[in-house]
Amino acid sequence: MTITQPNILFILTDQQRRDSMAAYGNKWIDARYMDALAARSFVFENCYCTQPVCTPSRGSLMTGLYPHATGVVSNKIPLPANTASLGELMPERYHNAHMGKWHLGDDVIGQRGYDTWVAIEDFHRPNYTKKEYRNVEPAYNNWLRDHGVEPPSWTTSYEAWAGGADLTEEQTQAGYLGQVASEFIRDYPNGPYAKDPWLLHVNFFEPHPPYTGPLNYLYAHDAIEVGPAFMQRPETGSLVNRRRADFYLGGGNNPLGLAGGDAHDTTTEAGWRRLRAQYFANVTLVDRQLGRILAALEESGQAENTIIVFSSDHGEMAGDHGMCEKRTLYEEATRVPLVIHVPWLNNKNTTRVTGSISHVDIMPTLLEFAGATSPENIHGTSRADVLRGESDLSRNDVFIEWNGIGDRDLGSQAINRMVAVPWRSVISPDRYKLNLSPGDQCELYDLGNDPYEQHNLFDEPGHRDRVRDMAARLRMWQAETGDEMMLPSV
Repeated sequence: MTITQPNILFILTDQQRRDSMAAYGNKWIDARYMDALAARSFVFENCYCTQPVCTPSRGSLMTGLYPHATGVVSNKIPLPANTASLGELMPERYHNAHMGKWHLGDDVIGQRGYDTWVAIEDFHRPNYTKKEYRNVEPAYNNWLRDHGVEPPSWTTSYEAWAGGADLTEEQTQAGYLGQVASEFIRDYPNGPYAKDPWLLHVNFFEPHPPYTGPLNYLYAHDAIEVGPAFMQRPETGSLVNRRRADFYLGGGNNPLGLAGGDAHDTTTEAGWRRLRAQYFANVTLVDRQLGRILAALEESGQAENTIIVFSSDHGEMAGDHGMCEKRTLYEEATRVPLVIHVPWLNNKNTTRVTGSISHVDIMPTLLEFAGATSPENIHGTSRADVLRGESDLSRNDVFIEWNGIGDRDLGSQAINRMVAVPWRSVISPDRYKLNLSPGDQCELYDLGNDPYEQHNLFDEPGHRDRVRDMAARLRMWQAETGDEMMLPSV
């Protein structure tokens, strides 16, 4: 039986690698609730963000547009008022709720078609907020006070504060969102909007750095799994990535971690392993809150008419290629989990969806299930037909951007200037990735045979035709989406 206007639970984590779940090959992490969801859902093998940094990626998820089209090409840029987002495009009957990280405008003030708004931070307010709203605090601040913790000032980021705050699981932003989202779901059938379907967008901050938290000692750092690219300088890759690796491997650290009392010695393998173990522990932290939310859905009797989407805005390097954070086109930073559960389409087993999908496709897919029409100007395509088994992704190209605006000090003006150079990337159906930049060493990787991207094939004569063909696909995509970045001649 098809439900014409189902509830939609859209859960987004921040900076979660694809390989942090058993569904994607991780056999040691405790992510039991993510794994249980995946075990009864569609699991997309290859989902990519549009740009590996928070705000641009979130702009694409909310609009179905690439960052160059929204203008949200870096953090601290609000979504333009004339660009429609998911909450504004949902059918009128829906009660829309947003909880957690926003970063597309003022995080504290409700906006963009959401009827319920629960804020968790206000650090970005100076970039967005009208003076008359400057003293309005996020709900999370008062909740912290009720739990005996003085919250950070609006001039201090959560990540810089949390590293030294010694929070319990309950006191973290994840713990708070787990509680309020569960309460929303449990209370809804008896509330004033019980006859209306709902969209609940839960945006966790974790496992975003700092690389520390209440579960720091959950995993023994010397026992966790690492891959062949761990702590390996990308010798044949782009100059910017080699320089970034030199910075981190030479002792440079994530500035958020340093500010939050979370310094790791990245000159040693033990230091990198501790960073990595604590990062994955924060995945488990989020997983436990996901379990609370899914339990509320089942216990309230709403599971059978609720679509569940689980993904992350981008990934995390965690020591691979000698780097941490994101801001690179490597798979660890751009390829993310995507799990979608549609009760009337899923049986009790996992359905693997091969091929590649982009984040720009999620919004139009949800709008179709909700009975709404997507704007004609968006770049994404509804993939509801793929979920219904009427089509597949076997011929789908995926495109990724880097728009040349840095928002981190990476240790030297030289590296910061190199980060300001734009890139464009295409992943072909046969799993080759071409990364082009007008100001750096371009890259071609055979993801099928070289999944850790250790062998740059760009300059090999046997791949010249492939490079030209994939570059042509990039240029056609640019023409279709209005992207004016100049690509190098190949």
